[in-house]
Amino acid sequence: MAACQTLTGKMFCLIGLFMAPGVVPAQETLDSLVDPMAKVMKLAGGFTFTEGPAARTDGSIVFSDIPNQRIYQWSMDRGLQILREESGGANGLFFDRAGNLLACEGDLRRLTRMTPKGKLTVLADSYDGRKLNSPNDLWIHPDGGVYFTDPRYGNQDDLQQGGFHVYYLPPEGGKLRRVIDDLVKPNGIVGHSDGKRLYVADPGAGKIYVYTIGARGELSGRKSIASQGSDGMTLDERGNLYLTSGGVQVYSPAGEKIGEIKIPEGAANVCFGGPEYQTLFITARTSLYALKMKLRGQR
Repeated sequence: MAACQTLTGKMFCLIGLFMAPGVVPAQETLDSLVDPMAKVMKLAGGFTFTEGPAARTDGSIVFSDIPNQRIYQWSMDRGLQILREESGGANGLFFDRAGNLLACEGDLRRLTRMTPKGKLTVLADSYDGRKLNSPNDLWIHPDGGVYFTDPRYGNQDDLQQGGFHVYYLPPEGGKLRRVIDDLVKPNGIVGHSDGKRLYVADPGAGKIYVYTIGARGELSGRKSIASQGSDGMTLDERGNLYLTSGGVQVYSPAGEKIGEIKIPEGAANVCFGGPEYQTLFITARTSLYALKMKLRGQR
């Protein structure tokens, strides 16, 4: 059943939360993560394909509308604003500790950094002298190193890397390194706030993997923790993993499925933000949605 409410002077639709059929909660249930009275709220619509939500330290978020070449920002007090136009087909976004916004610009085949004042710097656009495919999603390690995936969707012309891989850019602008080269088509990526674990989605193989992060950014000990693909991913304070494939699927740190949050459009990516980082923001095709949670997201 749908209902409506007013938020910051605008009307938004509320959609109910349902448990995925046949899911038996393991250590937790959706009710332990989401208040039973909470509803999925549509914050804004009219986009073409939303992606890449990322939270600022104040809890406001940014997200991309890939085909329209824009990055938007949304906050409770100001609502929706355009942050950047001609975004290079920006997809995944992430803020570093200095407040700079890093973006995977898929159309321009590069990873960039934009300062709060709008100065843009290209961090990586090639590996081993050849152009990247189309950087898709990224995560910044607590020490400042950057992991990003580099698949290609749509047009497959001029692919120069011999496959779809995961890369690591060391802190302070070190040489770009390829750290995963045996996946079908890596996409979503997120790391644990302790800096010791990295999660990578390979929707090409229908798998979610977790890796151990070494002292120099190297990865080892790959384990499969979920048999599904995912576009984007995020983690809550207990280490539960939120995946996007149709709705938002939630898995325990051990890889046990807790349940699914139903979204009226196909979910593409997720992040925690809002006051105290207790709101789950979901980019889903033409719209931006939010859901109040009991738990905080990792920062």
